[in-house]
Amino acid sequence: MYSDADILSLLLGRRAGYSLPQPFYTDADVFQADMKNIWQKEWIFAVPAAELPKSGNYVTLQVGAYSVIIVRGNDGVIRAFHNSCRHRGSRICAAAKGSAPKLVCPYHQWTYELDGKLLWAREMGADFKPEEHGLKSVHCANISGMVFVCLAEVAPDMSGLEKQAARYLGPHDLGNLKVAHQSTIVEKGNWKLVVENNRECYHCSGSHPSLCRTFPDDPNLVGADDASTSNAGKAHVERCENAGLPAKYLISPNEQWRFVRIPFLGNAVSYTMDGKAAVAKRIGTVPFDNAGTCLFFHYPNTWNHFLSDQVLTFRVLPVGPMETEVTTTWLVHKDAEEGVDYDLKRLSEVWIHTNDEDRRIVEENQVGILSPAYEPGPYSPVQESGVIQFIDWYAQTLEAALIGRFRVAAE
Repeated sequence: MYSDADILSLLLGRRAGYSLPQPFYTDADVFQADMKNIWQKEWIFAVPAAELPKSGNYVTLQVGAYSVIIVRGNDGVIRAFHNSCRHRGSRICAAAKGSAPKLVCPYHQWTYELDGKLLWAREMGADFKPEEHGLKSVHCANISGMVFVCLAEVAPDMSGLEKQAARYLGPHDLGNLKVAHQSTIVEKGNWKLVVENNRECYHCSGSHPSLCRTFPDDPNLVGADDASTSNAGKAHVERCENAGLPAKYLISPNEQWRFVRIPFLGNAVSYTMDGKAAVAKRIGTVPFDNAGTCLFFHYPNTWNHFLSDQVLTFRVLPVGPMETEVTTTWLVHKDAEEGVDYDLKRLSEVWIHTNDEDRRIVEENQVGILSPAYEPGPYSPVQESGVIQFIDWYAQTLEAALIGRFRVAAE
């Protein structure tokens, strides 16, 4: 068993620029420390707002032990609540998604308004006060069409991200998009391995034949540094900026989130097998088809691609120490018609292939790490700078949380 002190000792003793010690990828106690100190404290990407287009539309999210309902109210506002009835705690919504005029607990039919207020509870006595038994709220923020939730009592400030997302994501107008397709897979690997794999393209040329038709695997474009360190990246950024499309590399002070716009290969304009647009209707106010892709990540659980013809969101949720759920959502113009403006297979096949390839990579990585012979190995400073940046963020965030706990205990 690993105590918080043991985990902190491992963090303080880790070798910079190397993968983490084995317990961080395998151990149940370390997993619980991750859940308690990161997943229950930080903002977590939940869904694109386009997944909840109408009042009463809801999705449920499982974040460790916490079940959360995210629902669009009659006033159009998206809110989040703990998925636990205030009567005797029964789960209210069992489905992953659905639509309902009210939220009704199936156990004893306690009925809640879409804003969480308790509307009806049968025969509870004269002293019962409905206003004291509304659903418990979860922090919820709609950031330029991306819905985040936070389980902490006091949520971290999101004003910096909100301001920059309006600039970088605003031209893609997520409010006028719709869900064209969604895929959820479970990878038998620790959540950090899933994110690490995303944060580098060292493996791309040997693993992703479909993706590499259009996506450049130049580490100067997709690593942890400014895309202008690549001549192609610099020219693309300048072209976009001159057209009023924010594109420059921008990372938050604590390196939790980042935006950068990079070009596709050659004349490609989208993630398709031939590089041509997947959707006939361009989205938002993106000024040209070959705008490349705006890459946005937010730790601990999302990376995203914003193109001229579509938006792809990726959501990571830990299931267990060595099991992770990954959900990909394809968004297109709300007026685009399947079979007319886009073909679903053509739209989705590149990332369906890529996700499955990444699943196999992560699972093989996990199996290898389980070996008693495993020891942390060095990251490539050229090819894996993005992984180094993520691992440093993770270690510093967990370290600060654990040290904070010890300080509180000492007081």
